[in-house]
Amino acid sequence: MRVSIRVRALRILLLVAVVAGAAYAFRGQLFVLFFHSQAPPAPQQGIALADLDEGDITVLAEGLEIPWALAFLPDGGLLVTERPGRLTRIAGGRRNSYDVPAVRHAGEGGLMGLALHPDFSSNRWIYLCLTADGADGLENRVERFRFSNERLEERKVILDGIPGAVFHDGCQLAFGPDGLLYITTGDAGRGDRAQDRRSLAGKILRLTAEGDVPDGNPFGTPVYSYGHRNPQGLAWHRGRLWSTEHGRSGLRSGFDELNLIEAGANYGWPVIEGNETRPGMTPPVRHSGPNYTWAPGGAAYWDGRIFFGGLRGEALYEVRPRERGRAELRAHFHSDFGRVREVRLGPDGMLYFTTSNRDGRGRVRGGDDTIVRVNPKVFG
Repeated sequence: MRVSIRVRALRILLLVAVVAGAAYAFRGQLFVLFFHSQAPPAPQQGIALADLDEGDITVLAEGLEIPWALAFLPDGGLLVTERPGRLTRIAGGRRNSYDVPAVRHAGEGGLMGLALHPDFSSNRWIYLCLTADGADGLENRVERFRFSNERLEERKVILDGIPGAVFHDGCQLAFGPDGLLYITTGDAGRGDRAQDRRSLAGKILRLTAEGDVPDGNPFGTPVYSYGHRNPQGLAWHRGRLWSTEHGRSGLRSGFDELNLIEAGANYGWPVIEGNETRPGMTPPVRHSGPNYTWAPGGAAYWDGRIFFGGLRGEALYEVRPRERGRAELRAHFHSDFGRVREVRLGPDGMLYFTTSNRDGRGRVRGGDDTIVRVNPKVFG
């Protein structure tokens, strides 16, 4: 009898423990579901055009056709790529354009990224990222030219065979503090490529100025990081690389990202998005949430802040990145200029950005497309 009572008591205790454990686990799941369902707050309203004095902001150039990337020449001039295939030099109120050979302007593809070699003053090398016809369809390439005497000469292919498409081409270029060339690539419409380290699509790549794989690349290939959908902004802060990235699109648009890039890291596309986690995958420092879309373009760092363009968001975004905790976000010039793509900090300390209203997705305004210069001190 006593044994029976003891057995019953043990059974009851065991049942209570199981129920309590299940309840605790369920509570944990509820916490996780609650935490991961929380969308970040919408950007705070920032500066509007009407808030500024005339001297604080200037339209530097008008009448451009889908300007994509900017670079500043040592003589004070400015280079800009136009997606149909032109490289344009702007200096002293004058404008000269140069046709870049073999560019295929198809959808989001065309002439895109632009970077000057760190020793441009002596070697005159410029690097372009462009879409062209490859053996198996569209491909993206990085090419180098000597820009001398108002001519593009000595063409050299630095890297080809990057999958291209009418969507998700990436193609931003920038030299890092390490003197190496960083290249963003989109998944070219196939998310599985982003997880395939053998593919050049859906990655951030790193090469030497000659196109070689540098020592220290994590996989012994051009791949520096992977699991990207369509990264288009690169900016360094205290030697650390930040990148903006387009999230999902279509009827479920959202989850655009600001990522802190580490060598060899996997940023999860298309397996995770937003606050989701998976072992071996790195979530973004900040994302737009499931119901808000930035469609982020170029990025620049200034005074502890990263500024990046918003295409669908039609704003210049400002974020104060925090590696721990929430990254606060403000939206400047919302709808004042339309679609904002490239963002660069000039050698004069001014912030430059371009519009992209002639790309078929925006409302074309008088003077479009433009390059705008703004004094970043207006942002406080």
